Amino acid sequence: MGSCIFMETPSMTQDEVRAAAERLVQFHERFAPLFGKEQAQDHAYSYVKGLMVCPERKSIEPIAIFVGDGKVSALQKFINIAPWGHDDVQTEVQEVFVEELVPTAADSPIGVVGVIDESGFAKKGGHSAGVDRQHNGRLGKEDNCQVGVFLVGVTPGGSALLDHQLYLPESWCEPTKACKDRRAKVHIPSTVGFQTKPQIAAGLIRQTAVLGVVNLDWVTADELYGRNGAFLDELESLEQRYVVEVPVNTTVWTEDPTSCVPPYGGRGRVPTKPTREAVASVAEVISSLDPGQWRTLNLGQGAKGPLCYEFAAVRVWAVRHGEAGPPVWLLARRSLGATPEVKYYISYAEASTPLEVLAKVACTRHKVEDFFEDAKSYLGMAQYETRSWVGWHHHMSLVAMAHLFITLTRRDLKKKRRS
Repeated sequence: MGSCIFMETPSMTQDEVRAAAERLVQFHERFAPLFGKEQAQDHAYSYVKGLMVCPERKSIEPIAIFVGDGKVSALQKFINIAPWGHDDVQTEVQEVFVEELVPTAADSPIGVVGVIDESGFAKKGGHSAGVDRQHNGRLGKEDNCQVGVFLVGVTPGGSALLDHQLYLPESWCEPTKACKDRRAKVHIPSTVGFQTKPQIAAGLIRQTAVLGVVNLDWVTADELYGRNGAFLDELESLEQRYVVEVPVNTTVWTEDPTSCVPPYGGRGRVPTKPTREAVASVAEVISSLDPGQWRTLNLGQGAKGPLCYEFAAVRVWAVRHGEAGPPVWLLARRSLGATPEVKYYISYAEASTPLEVLAKVACTRHKVEDFFEDAKSYLGMAQYETRSWVGWHHHMSLVAMAHLFITLTRRDLKKKRRS
């Protein structure tokens, strides 16, 4: 494996900063009509700019004072209760993504990948929409937090937040007066009921497919989604190719289940279900492979260095809801070293799909970690001060705008420096 050279990106010059500021005005003009009246359009511009340039906390008050007109209560209303639709903003984000970033995937063997993941946002108190003691992946433990489910589009030229939805724990969906009053205080629509995270994720992917702006060549997700049969059913109904991580105890058929149906013995009912002699765990299937079936692949740079692993893949049949499922790929990724870690994936893809393609899609998932790192560290994604359902979604869509603007500006600065 060759050596890697890391070069620090030079700081922006004054001319580049000025050009970026002018570009933000042009970028915002495209989105401005979606916010309604001129005052609301100005609030949107101030908020997006504040997410990028406020030196410390990037919440409503400092943004209003540092970037806006100083009217804190007006900006609060714009985020918390204003009638503009975050879904309209997300549609425009998708349009820009297709125009500016999707072309960079034209020569990529994996095209455009949609990455599903959830992220937690620590909160004090129990009044914010959806807050509860639940798993916070960033902390790696249970915490009092809100959790959102996100769909991030990934191309070689950059990533963008395509859609998102706040997760409501069951405690927020009980048929009691106390729960209804609690929901009313934070403006949760009565039409929003309990959905699991995989159900929300499936909805985000379906909405994107129905909207028809972005065509996802692949979807990838971690094992929370990979072990959920209903989520996989939904993707397959959309003819959506995927590579999803699955737990080590996931079972598959190693032979075509139709060939495992016992022959009719001449008495009683004719057998219709396959026997399970050919069912094995993914760990058992992979451990039985010959050493020659593994290949070492270097898939480029990740957040922590080169993405270099051993991969193997074998064609199997899924076990879905205890029954025979479709033919799929079983992919394994093994880290290099004395005590290798093995991860397992199921892929709904053509039998002719090369191993390198399956491996690249699986390793694209790290891009969502980069997105969350950038958005939370530099764009105030977790610093919002809103308790409402509407406010949470408004904030996330404005973060999506800010992130997309930064992505395009970085790209253009790189082009300019190369020339």
